[in-house]
Amino acid sequence: MRIAMFYHSLLSDWNHGNAHFLRGVVAELLFRGHNVRVYEPRNAWSLQNLRAEHGEAPIDAFRRAYPGLDSVQYDPATLDLDGALGDVDLTIVHEWSDHDLVRRIGQHRARGARYRLLFHDTHHRAVTDAAAMAGYDLSHYDGVLAFGKVLRDLYLERKWTRRAFMWHEAADTRLFRPIASDEKDGDLVWVGNWGDDERTAELQEFLLDPINALGLKARVHGVRYPEHARNSLADAGVEYAGWVANFAAPQVFSRFKVTVHVPRRPYVQALPGIPTIRVFEALACGIPLVCSPWNDSEDLFTPGRDFLVARNGREMQRHLKLLVNEPEAARQLAAHGHRTILSRHTCAHRVDELMEIVAELESTKPRREARRKRGTAKSRKKRVMPIRP
Repeated sequence: MRIAMFYHSLLSDWNHGNAHFLRGVVAELLFRGHNVRVYEPRNAWSLQNLRAEHGEAPIDAFRRAYPGLDSVQYDPATLDLDGALGDVDLTIVHEWSDHDLVRRIGQHRARGARYRLLFHDTHHRAVTDAAAMAGYDLSHYDGVLAFGKVLRDLYLERKWTRRAFMWHEAADTRLFRPIASDEKDGDLVWVGNWGDDERTAELQEFLLDPINALGLKARVHGVRYPEHARNSLADAGVEYAGWVANFAAPQVFSRFKVTVHVPRRPYVQALPGIPTIRVFEALACGIPLVCSPWNDSEDLFTPGRDFLVARNGREMQRHLKLLVNEPEAARQLAAHGHRTILSRHTCAHRVDELMEIVAELESTKPRREARRKRGTAKSRKKRVMPIRP
């Protein structure tokens, strides 16, 4: 199959979690023999920020970690859609794409193109910025790939699309895997960005206060930490280590005893059942995980066996103390979570699901085309003026 994918960036994961899943899916598609082209805007802000802070070294490291993965960088003003999409079977457009690009691709599809066309949503803007999401013209798209049931249902309820499919994120287990290491750099590591005040109070309660109370040796990786956030880390005795490439996370996790997941508030309050990529990747690396509260309403995992859940800061302290000081309990928890990932939450599983979705769309195509032809015939018949004698 020939596939075109329009995303913000394949090359950069600087404050860009979508790159994690995209890389894993593209790698799996290529492994299966599909022809994949990823298009990203030349002025992608994630790539610009990464280069401004770290130069070209992260791009070189990406190419070593993902041999064979590359992208076509385009100028939206001059992008030739006939050249990009003239020979493809499937096109996927991510919701970080410009509204005009989404509309243009839909219109290209409507002019008789044969490829399947899907819109991919992996964010909370459907509830936090509904007006912006309603502005996407999906009238000529075959459907939406939504990374959770609640998001899929929103698209259907609001009539933004006629068809929507669940397509959760997952771990790229070619890279995200347990790495044995007897040497530890500390007790706890957290990999995540500060989050525009979407979880400031939660990070204080579920991360910084427990670290401080237990006297843990801890490190935080991430970007967009304002001065007050860095001061909070310092007050809790936490080392701030800045950005780390997502493909380096397995090595980072191997040097610590435990990690945590603190979801952003919009996911907890408005989009239950969507854990985001961090949970999948941590469990794939075999590190014990403790989560602040989120509702696994879609039964992706088994809370208490795949990871522990802390309902408040006191429970977080108790769970972290157990996992840091009881190696066997930590080992059992990590092993169960890892088995769950391998059994149903890898990028290979998601590519299987994508192929099933495409097959479903193809199976309904004859009926859709027949309805369209009947509708066209009726409209033409209505336009014919009778010849009066």
